[in-house]
Amino acid sequence: MKYFIKTFGCQANVADSERVASFYEARGFTPAVDIDDADTVIINTCVVRQKAEDKVYSLVHDLAEKKKVNKNLKIIITGCLVGTANREPTGRVKKYLRDRLPGVDEFLPIEEVGFDHQPLRQDKTKALVPISNGCNNLCTFCVVPYSRGREVSRPFADIIHEVEHLSQQGYKEITLLGQNVNSYGADILQPLVAEGKKTGKEFAYELPGGKTVVPVMVKHLGRVRIPTLFPYLLEEAAKTKGLEKINFISSNPWDFSDELIEVISKYDNINREIHLPVQSGDNKVLKNMNRWYTREEYLDLIQKIRAKVPTAEFTTDIIVGFPGESEEQFKQTVDLCRQVKFNIAYISGYSPRPGTRGEQLADAIPWAEKKRRFHLLDELINKSQIGATVKNRRTSGYSNSALHLAD
Repeated sequence: MKYFIKTFGCQANVADSERVASFYEARGFTPAVDIDDADTVIINTCVVRQKAEDKVYSLVHDLAEKKKVNKNLKIIITGCLVGTANREPTGRVKKYLRDRLPGVDEFLPIEEVGFDHQPLRQDKTKALVPISNGCNNLCTFCVVPYSRGREVSRPFADIIHEVEHLSQQGYKEITLLGQNVNSYGADILQPLVAEGKKTGKEFAYELPGGKTVVPVMVKHLGRVRIPTLFPYLLEEAAKTKGLEKINFISSNPWDFSDELIEVISKYDNINREIHLPVQSGDNKVLKNMNRWYTREEYLDLIQKIRAKVPTAEFTTDIIVGFPGESEEQFKQTVDLCRQVKFNIAYISGYSPRPGTRGEQLADAIPWAEKKRRFHLLDELINKSQIGATVKNRRTSGYSNSALHLAD
């Protein structure tokens, strides 16, 4: 039995596919040379934008035609499309999926793969290390709370053990992955927070080596938003012997703590190119997106990081054509990009996602206008001299967003 995995989407999906490969090989499968050589095709899906979803439907249609000749061919769907179908509360996505894809033999929830299987990595020097899955932030445009569910953090000790093992195997570069790495550990710490409130004592957390630390309390709008362990996790990873480069993605600007900036400044092997999604440069659009920061706060954060880490550079995600975005509001985004001078921007045209609050908004901006705004920003950032200096890194980026309007 031969399997082939086709992966759509971000690096989190790539990391999931590495574990899916191990999952199938543990069941006696061997890897196929290509998709035409496979008895079983597993499609790891992305639903961040409609175009990513449409690519899945197109591939399944082609494979269904092949099944007419090869009766033994099996088609398995996993990833974010399955997660959305299972969690979207009305059930319409699940029904639509089954009606649209009758040739699919199995819809495999990625949770069934879990972390029991060691990932089968093709790259022998760079490794992806998931630290959490899911998101609690409920941005208006984002389907991740459905596609991946509520945020769940992997145990601290398991992550550090994996990082140390990778270093021992000769890996030189790792990327810590999460939908919002900055809030890593918030779910682990909730019982301690509750106990602290009950007893009135400051709560603490014991790291794998026995050291006790006080969790970082991330503040926003004058009050504590979440407790996090991410600065401690990043520091432990950076201290691992043999690792030359530590990356982390993705970071929500409102959870980027002073303690995290301090850790980055302290360790030279932490990548100075930081991915910090802004999505929009206009305050009203940000509010409508349910992003809990203003353009001023975002720019202040950029300056704060640069003051502590002078060599810091930035990449970002931007959505153009969000419902109600006027030309003047779009120009605010252009202005912010000129100020920050991003190395790379992963730009996408807004498309409503099932179950999100954005789906209830009128998507009245014509696609042609979204394309115009896309190309203007793409020309400004990705095709400028700054962007050209890092073009070789674009293929290892943080999402496929830069491709959504270029297709």
